[in-house]
Amino acid sequence: MQNNCHLSVLIHKQAEKYGEKTVLNYRDFGSLKWKTATWNDFSNSVRQVSNAMLNLGVKVQENVGVFAQNTVQGLYVDFGAWGIRAVTVPFYATSSEQQIQYMIGDAQIRFLFVGEQEQYDKAHRIFPLCPTLERIIVFDASVRINAHDPNTIFFEDFLKLGEGFPRQPELEELYRQASFDDLANILYTSGTTGDSKGVMLTYSQYHAAFEANDKCVPVGEQDRVMNFLPFTHIFERGWTILCLTEGAELIVNTYPREVQQSMRETHPTCMSSVPRFWEKVLVGVKEKIENSNAVERKLMKKALAVGRKHNIEYLSRGKRPPLPLHLEYKMYDKTLFSLVRKQLGLENAHFFPTAGAAVSAEVEEFIHSLGINMIVGYGLTESLATVSCDHLGEPFTIGSVGRPIEGIEIKIGEDDEVLLKGPTITRGYYNRPALNEQAFDADGFFHTGDAGYLRDGELFLKERIKDLFKTSNGKYIAPQMIESKLLVDKFIEQIAVIADERKFVSALIVPAYQELEDFAKENNITYGSREELCQNKMVNEMIKERIETLQQQLASYEQIKRFTLLPHPFTMEAGELTNTLKIRRRVLNVNYKDVIDKMYEE
Repeated sequence: MQNNCHLSVLIHKQAEKYGEKTVLNYRDFGSLKWKTATWNDFSNSVRQVSNAMLNLGVKVQENVGVFAQNTVQGLYVDFGAWGIRAVTVPFYATSSEQQIQYMIGDAQIRFLFVGEQEQYDKAHRIFPLCPTLERIIVFDASVRINAHDPNTIFFEDFLKLGEGFPRQPELEELYRQASFDDLANILYTSGTTGDSKGVMLTYSQYHAAFEANDKCVPVGEQDRVMNFLPFTHIFERGWTILCLTEGAELIVNTYPREVQQSMRETHPTCMSSVPRFWEKVLVGVKEKIENSNAVERKLMKKALAVGRKHNIEYLSRGKRPPLPLHLEYKMYDKTLFSLVRKQLGLENAHFFPTAGAAVSAEVEEFIHSLGINMIVGYGLTESLATVSCDHLGEPFTIGSVGRPIEGIEIKIGEDDEVLLKGPTITRGYYNRPALNEQAFDADGFFHTGDAGYLRDGELFLKERIKDLFKTSNGKYIAPQMIESKLLVDKFIEQIAVIADERKFVSALIVPAYQELEDFAKENNITYGSREELCQNKMVNEMIKERIETLQQQLASYEQIKRFTLLPHPFTMEAGELTNTLKIRRRVLNVNYKDVIDKMYEE
């Protein structure tokens, strides 16, 4: 049963209920060994952080920065700060110095918690440029602190300020004063088009979101939940705290690249993720099928066809499968599909919320065919994550983003823009009054910038309105839709569609280099560099054929006519990707101007 109390006391209330039950699975920085913490441990650590913050001088509703990967220390700081009515401002661990300097200045941050060496080094370098910054607290005890840095301490030394809970009476009074109108977080959006904006999130938004999600997301105390996306991401943040309100166990994965290994070691039942994770699962399984012998290949294709018929053509439409089909599916589910799930570490798979970008129909159908319950949803930082989602066990439509959660009012406005109103919607952007006036209409509806429509109670998205391209021939192109269709190919790692004010659609493609090198080896292609490999005629012909197959269902004017394979990936360092790995098209247009222009030469 959910405990939807104020977040300032959530962990302590749950500790009273669950006591010595394990709640956290984690690894220390640089360690391969998994450790555990009980609800009582969690509560004591949070209480110690609250006391230490009071001794450090953190004030009510003061902004405290957290610049780290997913760590248990980060969770302790969040809940410890909320206990004293402070506000936490999480930064992505990959943020640049320029970004953190801007956020520290905008939020007037005095105290900044950092994760590892990379985050400490960046924070130390920008310290002189941040007049408000007084203290850096480092989570990782192996970090080398600059010998001439008197402003930094380790987290374990910070915790000593709270040993014995010296400020507990004051803390208890702050619990009593806690208000649902208080700010809990300021989350800075990555910004695909401009400067970051600090989204203000209150305790009342969290409270309303948890109440609504509890009615449609069946996570419970029996679940083991892998934390894969950064806690800075509102999807992971909201989902993680929802799981804690339900008494679930968390598996804190600090390094995203290791998630598949972590899954095989810890066997989660649930995990929130972005579509790219499942796209890679699809590519991996398809490759395994391709490399199997003829009998195995035929068997797996037959199994997937049965899974699709059972789970998509019947269950997704609310129909009961015929008994012969059901028995055939159960046979494959217990043999082939269970083997695939075991290889992923998902022997006990429950369900998997997926959002953050468009999910291609091929990926969604494939994952459901394997017997994995993907719950597709839609949300924004400004809506405290979920606006809509599929409901487990209820009919859903491939291609939709589910049904609106309770309390959300959706209106379709001009240009088919999705407008939102309800108790989970932000009160606005921090220090941005002019922007707030633009973001809300006279009736109080928030403008999402996403185009969509409602059909039979489900929400369908079309495209980002600002990302909609218009060719010089007057045709409108939705680049994200085209990109999602091509990203399921094992040879394509990143793709950026080009079309705005151009006479046809082209694309910049970052290939999966290992796959490309394997192809070259199999076909006796010699090359001296990645540049040569990407320019090879046979390689380009092969990619062209695969693209043409994937885009057959697109209208002629939507199809990619020319493309360039790039020898280097898009990076955050070059400003080409946001912290959530979304493409910054404006930057790509500048960085690759010559390459793009060449694709349009007669």
